[in-house]
Amino acid sequence: MNVYFLGTGTSQGIPVIGSKHSVCQSVDSRDKRLRVSVWISWENHSYIIDCGPDFRQQMLASNCQKVDAILYTHEHSDHTAGLDDIRPFNFKQGEIPIYAHKRVIDNLKKRFDYIFETKNKYPGAPSVKTIEVVNNYSFSIGNKMAVPINVMHGSLQVFGYRIDDFAYLTDVKTIDKNDKGDITINGKPLLRFRIIEEQKYRLLRRASDMKERLEKIIKNDFSTQDIKSLPFDNFILICSNYVANEIANETNLEGDEFVTFRNQIKNYIRNNFYDYLKEYWESRQ
Repeated sequence: MNVYFLGTGTSQGIPVIGSKHSVCQSVDSRDKRLRVSVWISWENHSYIIDCGPDFRQQMLASNCQKVDAILYTHEHSDHTAGLDDIRPFNFKQGEIPIYAHKRVIDNLKKRFDYIFETKNKYPGAPSVKTIEVVNNYSFSIGNKMAVPINVMHGSLQVFGYRIDDFAYLTDVKTIDKNDKGDITINGKPLLRFRIIEEQKYRLLRRASDMKERLEKIIKNDFSTQDIKSLPFDNFILICSNYVANEIANETNLEGDEFVTFRNQIKNYIRNNFYDYLKEYWESRQ
């Protein structure tokens, strides 16, 4: 089975339009990332998980020639907005099945009503067959079985999928203990892809969570006198070191990977919370 990661970017893609952030200004090709999607193929079978706004570009870049079906994780636009661009596959193959939670199917019917029209449908519109995915019920794709994995994207339910010894989870914040069995084989974890580390970096981009951690440190670990006696550079260094160690220690990383990840957190804080920490520091002088 071949797994092709079509995109591993954020919901806005990388670079973000108009952003002056160092990552968005980077010339490194690894910082040019499309919206998340994956193409899974084996023998003569070809399946796409999620079909976002970069779908057309992803199909051209990957030279994908056939789509047997699309499996949707959830309804957010960065995972669904490319549905109209399946038309070239329709013209070659006919109707394409889409697998999704009933909530997602209902959402797509509202947003792409012309695709699901049954009377006087425009002849050039995409053609799909909806198949509801139900938690705890596996389903057949080609000659393999797909196992839906129930996870949470904040307060929104999201499906991941396991096919053989490969599991694809995206936009995950939490997973219920009862669902962890779906990503194991005989109690042992599936193959670990380094791309999964993207989930850790996504956590860092949750500004509310990071700000909450910083506020906790400032309120609990510093008195006004302490802050007055510290130069700002020392203050931001202490804050970033504390949060970086706290988050890095929540992972299973070791050695150089641990150090690299911790340094990325410190850089993230300096790049994104410099003004917030500077304002707080100045108010205590």
